[in-house]
Amino acid sequence: MVALAAFTGLIAFLWPFVVAPGTFGEAYAPPLIFGALLVLVLAVVIAEISAGGIDAKALAMLGVLSAVNAGLRPLGAGTAGVETVFFVLVVAGRVFGPGFGFVLGCTSLFASALLTGGVGPWMPYQMFGCAFVGLLAGLLPPLRGKAEAAMLAVYGALSGYLFGFLLNLSFWPFSLDPNSSIAYLPGLPFTEQWHRYLLFDLTTSLGWDTGRAVTTGVCLLLVGPALLTVFRRAARRANFEAPVRFAPPTADGD
Repeated sequence: MVALAAFTGLIAFLWPFVVAPGTFGEAYAPPLIFGALLVLVLAVVIAEISAGGIDAKALAMLGVLSAVNAGLRPLGAGTAGVETVFFVLVVAGRVFGPGFGFVLGCTSLFASALLTGGVGPWMPYQMFGCAFVGLLAGLLPPLRGKAEAAMLAVYGALSGYLFGFLLNLSFWPFSLDPNSSIAYLPGLPFTEQWHRYLLFDLTTSLGWDTGRAVTTGVCLLLVGPALLTVFRRAARRANFEAPVRFAPPTADGD
């Protein structure tokens, strides 16, 4: 289910390379994507519950972290690209797994949009973008100690650029004069279209994405190790079921 949700998200972002604007109404795409996203998030949660990856305690943790992220996001969003939501998302995805990270990315942005009035056609794309950040954090190599902290900081910085790169795809086909050298032109070969988009991303949002990348990387360097310890302690204490072990009988038959 997580793979299906991720594949659907990639389709939602990469459609400009396969579908021309206007052939599938711009007004219809965001609501349909949002509806499909809600169904997929619910399916991922049910699959994780069935597989034992998410139980009632993990669902409670999901709600708490979604609320925390929704409260953190207004502190930085809109100021030179600074985002205060990604470092919690990265650590949570790392500790609780890719499925949890995917769902947390969606619910965090959904709760934040409701809190700040940021509901609009961009919201499903933002939810998918954060979902990918949490998903990939759960798939990072199993390092520990200082190596893990450095890896998360580097990944956090890269995720800031990844989020901006994906979000730009959602409005690029509609944002520029078609006569511009970096505008979307239906019918161009994939390589030329991709070259135009790379130039668009670099010239319009590199500075903004750098603010997000620096903020996330610095936050993970400063509070990442402590947050990892807190989340892992919470994960251990939430496991109330003691493992069953069978020991050989002793000499007195006990």
